This record gives sequence, structure tokens and C-alpha cells, in this order.
Amino acid sequence: MNQVLSILSICATANFLAACNAPAEQLADVAHKTQFVMDPHSYARPEEAVTTHLDLDIHVDMKQHRITGTATYDLKRQSGDSVIFDTYGLTIDKVVLGDGMPAAFTLGAKDSILGQALRVALPPGADKVSIAYSTGPEAKALQWLLPAQTGDKQFPFLFTQGEAILTRSWIPIQDSPGIRITYNARVTVPKELMAAMSATNPQERSTDGVYSFKMDQRIPSYLIALAVGDIHFKATGSRTGVYAERGMVDTAAWELADMEKMVEAAEKLYGPYRWGRYDVIVLPPSFPFGGMENPCLTFATPTIIAGDRSLTSLVAHELAHSWSGNLVTNATWDDFWLNEGFTVYFEHRITEALYGKDYNDMTSLLGYQDLLGTIAEIDSGKHPEDTALHLHLAGRDPDDGMTDVAYEKGYAFLRVIEGKVGRPKFDAFLRGYFDHFAFRSITTDTFKTYITKELLEPANVALNMDEWIDRPGIPSNILIPVSDKFTKVDSVLAQWEKGTPAKDLATQGWGTFEWMHFLRHLPAGLKEAQMDQLDAAFRFTDSSNSEILAAWLEQCVKNDHAKAWPKLEEFLTTVGRRKFLVPLYGELKATPKGRALAMRIYAKARGNYHSVSVGTLDQMLAWKDSKPPVAF
Repeated sequence: MNQVLSILSICATANFLAACNAPAEQLADVAHKTQFVMDPHSYARPEEAVTTHLDLDIHVDMKQHRITGTATYDLKRQSGDSVIFDTYGLTIDKVVLGDGMPAAFTLGAKDSILGQALRVALPPGADKVSIAYSTGPEAKALQWLLPAQTGDKQFPFLFTQGEAILTRSWIPIQDSPGIRITYNARVTVPKELMAAMSATNPQERSTDGVYSFKMDQRIPSYLIALAVGDIHFKATGSRTGVYAERGMVDTAAWELADMEKMVEAAEKLYGPYRWGRYDVIVLPPSFPFGGMENPCLTFATPTIIAGDRSLTSLVAHELAHSWSGNLVTNATWDDFWLNEGFTVYFEHRITEALYGKDYNDMTSLLGYQDLLGTIAEIDSGKHPEDTALHLHLAGRDPDDGMTDVAYEKGYAFLRVIEGKVGRPKFDAFLRGYFDHFAFRSITTDTFKTYITKELLEPANVALNMDEWIDRPGIPSNILIPVSDKFTKVDSVLAQWEKGTPAKDLATQGWGTFEWMHFLRHLPAGLKEAQMDQLDAAFRFTDSSNSEILAAWLEQCVKNDHAKAWPKLEEFLTTVGRRKFLVPLYGELKATPKGRALAMRIYAKARGNYHSVSVGTLDQMLAWKDSKPPVAF
């Protein structure tokens, strides 16, 4: 595998400096210094030629499951006589230069993770390239859904998922988080459908199926996103709203009614929201993540629709990415914790401001529980070093590093810093951090240098930073979250273990998080009668709350509660969120009986899952498809 260079994005024009909302002299100094960092997951050679702007003109064929069109790039020439793009499974029809003359191009050897390098020859003075292409059947970013796989079951649906390195499977692009571009797009879809992107978006259906989009801020390639379907819009505030299928849009708008308040709370903490509108699109259930922070338009799973607004902390998380991740981005996937650790911290600050300390204490403790489980799992695998924050993923799929370590250990690290310097100083530091690095991609080393100079040395604070960032495991000075509400749940659980009937337990007023904690801490080896008693009292199997249902089904698998198998199969064949799939299939495969059930369900459900989930589960279950793999 080639290790190649990726550019650290820089603010380069007077207008852009203003958009960054940082002192011009501060950013101007950066603009004169082109910086590079090794990116093992891109073929791009930005020290030779780097893209600065994309004009995308594509046609979406919902019947043939294909995107065709052209990607036209403005280039900044540095040195050399070529520009290199990342591709995966794309058919390249032709390449022309800005003057309309054909350009010579070659496709490199195929790599199962990286795809193929597309090298385009550049004569002197050439600064624009147009690539005519089409996607192939193995475009990993694209999820094509038949009408039966959608909520309304009337029209087909398409969505993309670019993180980490999947955008190259639907656009030929320099696919590194350290390379940032602006983009315009013209997207043609069937007239009865609507398109939406991570950019300025329409709120009404066009008459001809043609939609135009514009993203004026420089973003990394993984944040370019597209959704096509029977999409409708409903406002939730002056600059917030919800997109969803017709049958979901009103429900989703009610569930996410606090979006405008979340934006306001975030701005009070760390400065202005810089992306114009903040909207959410609720996708069909096969979406592999809880949410994806695509600029202007968060992509979200319908599993956050619980009917009581209890799971909307996910929206706070994706909104927080508008500062940490989208505004200031990890330069490589080895630095992924810079995106997610900061975002979890910011998410908790938003939800604490809106919903109070008890809410924050509960979600923090649940996250800590997740971290312990993840570290135990990683320690038993091939790469125990992956429990460090700063990773070394060369030669591997960067998706391997997208674990709770980046999220929850990163969050815990920032809480330690806050505890040492005090919240007011830490808030001032974070606001300055977002301003200073706005619209740039940075490395872990850049962060370490900056926080040392701007916060730790002025505050005269000693910090075991290398232990937190570069060493595996949990440092000794971690602050373990405490929740008074969970202490009460523990007391109720102890009463049940001592024989108090489930129906007599004092659970009135419990919300989602109390029930999650209760279910996670049920004793091992429960008898059938005990499982029946719990379900009769609390109707877990009938819960419409995905977090509660998933936690209950996990207990059902652990305790061989066969009465829940129909619900388990229904859940696994309709929900594609990897967070739920991995633990359920993982518990199933632990016994011969469970493994047989897992393989039967997976054979049925696999076609409903996005490639991100399929990749993880194929490996977990040692799945061997009866069909030969499609060569790209």
C-alpha cells in the first residue's frame, strides 16, 4: 500500500478569511505556508496538484442503480505534470482539460481497500480537469433501496455514506480528509422524486427533476452527500427543519422540535453557526449509523424517533460536528479522535444546557460503560493498540478505527483537561481553537502543540497528554461519571434480585436512560420465568424505543429467551444501524444454536444493510456469500 501526501487545507483568500471568522493576520500567516501530512488512505499527491473546487453534473438512474455524469475540478498546480484522484469501481469514460482537449489518463492497480488511482496528465498551464464517469455495482457509498425497503413503500430511495473513504466509489475525487474543496452540483433524478445534498437545499419539489446545490465552504470529500427519494420538508425553526418520506415527516418534525434551541445553545458556547441552515433528513432504517454530520443536512436513522423526544441527543452530537469535525477536521483517519472526542464533549455541553445535569450525568455514564466494553473487546482482538486515541491504520480499512475509543476516551480526556483548568478557561480555549483552525484539517501533533502553547503553559498545568493520546488503555486519572438517577436504578434492580415482583418495582417516571442502565445490569443466567416476568411488567418486546428494545433483545439472546426470536428477527431485518447489529449478532454467534439463528437471519437481512454494516458483519460472522464477488 502506498503512503501518499495529503494537503492540510488553508485559508487562502480575503473572502475566505472573513468566512473563517478568525483574526485575518492569524490566518494569513497560515495561508502562506502549504503544509502536508502523510495520508495512508489516499493516492492523491497534493504536493503536485490539489483540487480546490468541484462542479458535479450527474444523472441518478434509480432503475439501473447507477450514477453517470462529469466531475469538473479547478486545480492548484504545485509541481509535476499530473494530478491523481482516488476511485473505487468507477468506469472512467474520458477526461478532458479546461480547453476541451482530451487528457491522457491511466488507472492504477486495484486495491481492495483503496480502489484505484486515476492519474491524469497535465500539460503546462492546465488548471482544470473534467472526468466523465459512471458508478459500478460495487459502489460502497451508495445504498439503493427498493420501494419495499422504505418507510412509505411507494418509491425507491438512494442515500450515500462517504465516511471514511467511500466517496471515491461515487465520485472520482482526492479522497482525503486533509484536502478541502468547495462544490456546486447539478443532479437529475426522476420527476416524482426529490434530491437533497450536504449543501444549500430545496424545500419544494422541482417540476423537471433537476436540482442545483452549492457549498461555498471548503469541506473534505467524505462530507459530500446525496439523498434521493420521495422526500418532503417541514420547518422546525427559522433556520432548522426536517426532511423525510411523506409518512415520516410530521412525526420527525415533532420529535426534533428542539433543533433551533440546540443551535442557539451551541452558539452561546462556542461561537456562531457558520453553515447557514441546519436541517436533518430522516432516512430509511437501513442507514448504518445513528447520524452523519454532512454539512447543512445531517443524515439520521429513524431509530432516533422514539415518540418521546428522548433520543435527540444524537442530533446535538451531529450539530456539534458543525464545529468539531466539519469546521476543524482530522487531517487523516489516524486523527479521528479529534473529530469525535471534541464532538461528544460539545454534545454533552449542549444537552446539559437544555436538559440539565442529571441528563448529562446519565448519558456520560452510559458512554463510559460503552468505552469499557469496547476496550475489553479490542484488547481481546488483533489490534489492542487501537485503544490509544492516536491510531496507526496504514494498510487497514480506516473504518477499523471508528470505535467508542475515539468518542468516549476522547471525551474523557477533554473532561480531565476541563477539570484541571476549570470550565471558563476551557470554554475560552475551545472557542479560540474553533476560530483559529476554522475550515482547516489538523493532526494530533498540531493539537498537542496548540493546546500546550495556548492553555496548558499559561495555566501552569501539568497533563499526562502522551499517556492519554499515544498509549492504549484507560489512564489512571480518568474521571468516572456518576449518576444519582442510576444509583436509584441500581437500588430498584437490587430489590428485584431479592425477590420483589417486577410489577411492584418503583419505576414510575423512568426515561430511556434509566431503562437502558437497568437492562444492561441485569444479572447473568436469568431463568425463563424471570424473563417472562420482566416482559409482562414492562413490555420490553413491544417497545417502540430502539435503544430499549435493542438492550432487551441482547438480554434475550444471552438468556436464550426464545419467545423473543420473532421480534429479534423483525428487528434485525428492518434496522441497519451498526450500533445495534454488532452486539446482537455478536451475542448470537457465541453459541451453536445462536450462530445458526444468526446465519439464517443474516442471509435474509444482508441485502437490506449498507456496505458499512455488511463489511463489519461479514467479517464477524465469517460470511461466505453463495454468489461470486463482483469485480470492479
